[in-house]
Amino acid sequence: MQFRRIGDVQVSAIGLGGMPMSIEGRPDEARSIATIHAALDAGITFIDTADAYHLYADEVGHNETLIAKALAAYGGDTSGVLVATKGGHLRPGDGSWTRNGSPDHLKRACEASLKRLGADAIGLYQFHRPDPSVPYEESVGALRELLDEGKIRMAGVSNANPEQIELANRVLDGRLVSVQNQFSPRFRSSEPELDLCDRLGIAFLPWSPLGGISRAGDLGSAHEPFARVAAAHGVSPQQVCLAWMLAKSEQVIPIPGSSRPETIRDSGAAVDLMLTPEELASLD
Repeated sequence: MQFRRIGDVQVSAIGLGGMPMSIEGRPDEARSIATIHAALDAGITFIDTADAYHLYADEVGHNETLIAKALAAYGGDTSGVLVATKGGHLRPGDGSWTRNGSPDHLKRACEASLKRLGADAIGLYQFHRPDPSVPYEESVGALRELLDEGKIRMAGVSNANPEQIELANRVLDGRLVSVQNQFSPRFRSSEPELDLCDRLGIAFLPWSPLGGISRAGDLGSAHEPFARVAAAHGVSPQQVCLAWMLAKSEQVIPIPGSSRPETIRDSGAAVDLMLTPEELASLD
């Protein structure tokens, strides 16, 4: 497994996105735990979650609890695993998504996530999505206070534009370590944010890197160059996609969502797939 850095922490170059294990269509708990264990067996040391990854109003933090349970049940060493979670995006339980970026809410949400994860401090805490009703600097200011209090070890933002990234870094006194934005062959509009992170030395964490839960399986048919390169290497188009992302910048750490052991093992193998300059140009 290749490694990259988030802040001063070394993590696997491919992470595991936990969302599919807790929202619509989620598998039973045994398969989810097997998926997390398969990721750990493959050398993956970065797991992404959020308090909003749940179905029903009375199970906020379902995915955080699941990940904590899986880590506790794993037979190997998990001391090097970085779990990142997020706050500020909510699911009322009716399938909709809402936002609350108020500092009071983010501090309460962080405390609740801390308890569910069973940690002394959250390794990486990210502001999940800007709330138009709250000044961005106030939301990020809550993360600064959590950092200063030692409740979180690192801070990041998600779904942010370049201006918000630069503002967050100023509010955090240069301590912004990650930006988690949507990025995939289907969704390329976060390339300015990726370029900015590359210049600033901030980790860029593409969410839904394979196109999302409902489209990941169709990546090859929807984007023919990825299928063609995959056939040439005898691997899946999904592996090609992740290898293409990794080649873009040393700051990129894709976090493909998975709910089956075989899919996360396939994703993890992307770190060993070396694409030629000509292949990368055709994918771009």
